[in-house]
Amino acid sequence: MQHWQHSTLPRSNPSARMEESVENYAFFAMMARLRNINRWALMRNSTEENLAEHSLDVAMIAHALALIARDRFGKTVDPEKCALMGMYHDVSEILTGDMPTPVKYFNQDITHIYHEIEDRAAEHLLNMLPEDLQIEYQDLLLPDEESAVEKKLVKAADKISAYIKCINERLAGNREFASAETSTLEAIHAMDLPEVEVFLEYFLPAYEMTLDEVSIR
Repeated sequence: MQHWQHSTLPRSNPSARMEESVENYAFFAMMARLRNINRWALMRNSTEENLAEHSLDVAMIAHALALIARDRFGKTVDPEKCALMGMYHDVSEILTGDMPTPVKYFNQDITHIYHEIEDRAAEHLLNMLPEDLQIEYQDLLLPDEESAVEKKLVKAADKISAYIKCINERLAGNREFASAETSTLEAIHAMDLPEVEVFLEYFLPAYEMTLDEVSIR
């Protein structure tokens, strides 16, 4: 019987390898920092929400929206790509931080400059991957016009996630999010996407329920 043997080849120094590759291969270590960045910085939160939690929420909602858009309304869209784009949609904020919405959209000049900063941050993160993987992740971090449909659904999912956060804060007795809840719902409806309206009708009511109420349905 043949037995496996440990290689006798000399091993390279791990610390030396890290020094050589830290700029190219720190991508996933940076992704892990999503959990360190809290959203809604200017608001009094009953429960803090970090970017890792929000990104998973957006990924799942975007995937559902894409399935509804494809299967119910015959749209050409890639649900799996939507999920991945949702997962990575806020990674630039690892470097920029979560800028409060009133500041980000104060005027067109600030909004344009901030979007440029986000793009530069995404490019910097892409450079932390090996070149062959950069090609695969390019369209997730910096989606082009070919991904316009998926990008719009991720944006809708982002707003739905924000709206759910507002609901949760209201149910916790926190009125801090009252105006945000109203304006966010208006913005969602203004997107005029039938798949979004289906999601709101089918899935949003359960967010108003207690665990016991959801469990016995």
